[in-house]
Amino acid sequence: MPTRFILIEPSHSGNVGAVARAMKVMGFDDLVLVAPRWDDVLTRQEAVDRASGATEVLARARLVATLDEAVDGLDVLCATAMTPRDFGPPTATPREHLPRLAGTAQGVGFLFGSERYGMRNEDVYRCHVALTIPTAPDYGSLNLAAAVQVIAYEWRLALGGYGVEPAAPAAAAADAQAVAGMLAHWEQALVAIGFLDPQAPKKLMPRLNQLFNRAQPTPEEIHILRGVAKAMLQAAGRGKP
Repeated sequence: MPTRFILIEPSHSGNVGAVARAMKVMGFDDLVLVAPRWDDVLTRQEAVDRASGATEVLARARLVATLDEAVDGLDVLCATAMTPRDFGPPTATPREHLPRLAGTAQGVGFLFGSERYGMRNEDVYRCHVALTIPTAPDYGSLNLAAAVQVIAYEWRLALGGYGVEPAAPAAAAADAQAVAGMLAHWEQALVAIGFLDPQAPKKLMPRLNQLFNRAQPTPEEIHILRGVAKAMLQAAGRGKP
């Protein structure tokens, strides 16, 4: 779905580069800057450095003079405002609102205010929703790039996310006979090293049996455990070297 990230009057070139990086890792590349502090912000060294390889996002980014130019062609505008307004669009968290938006919108713009003063009321009022990121009540100040990263992640998630390689299937657990054979081997070894008194075994072996039943060792792990038992027997002089 066409998605545009719009920075209104950004004042730090490093933040612009970091925003480009945040966008790229979530698969977005349409960035528009409205009246930035620096005319050469997209090529300033700090922006390039903070982009950390997302230079193609900077290369295709556009600078415009007005917000009207920035939102041209979009049908849904989302403000990002941490402070609720008495008047204006409804306020919602990205997690609750964006999944509903993903199935209906044709072109979405996410608007971010200046680092110095946030979004102006008049810019928020023209939006369809004000997205607020849940933060700690006593400190809700998010860096511009951090806010973009959160919104970009939540929007990508709402659009279906990216596939994750499935984990390799877990190896099958060893059967009960293999576990019993390993425990018999361990019982011999524990007696040999003096850890288990065969005259007063108490419940050591049943407890170990329960432990390994919970652990569900694989045949390879049973082989390792039997190797440990063999080494204990050899150390105690009871096994063949």
